[in-house]
Amino acid sequence: MTHPVVHFEIAGSDGERLTGFYRDLFGWDIQGAGPDYWLVKATEDGIGGGVMQTRDEMPAYVTVYVSTDDLEGSLRRAGELGGETVVPPMEIPGTGSFAMLRDPGGNIIGLFRE
Repeated sequence: MTHPVVHFEIAGSDGERLTGFYRDLFGWDIQGAGPDYWLVKATEDGIGGGVMQTRDEMPAYVTVYVSTDDLEGSLRRAGELGGETVVPPMEIPGTGSFAMLRDPGGNIIGLFRE
């Protein structure tokens, strides 16, 4: 696969409760990674992810992040295909960069570049 899914994210208004729910339900190893964000450790059978506490009027969501070497190019191509940019490229200090798009069906998908 040229652009694999490399991360998932589950977000809601009570991040602590979500973290406990998924830790207890699936036995996930989840550690704090900053204000209102927790990382789910990858296993040999699956990718890692994150749990995020939403802010203000932001709705709950579940999304995946797809690897790309060119965030801007991928967003541009998504626009040509009927998608739209939701979050422009942003740096994650010490990790990489990400962006988010909405596909023609209304789904929010993340892009990630190391």
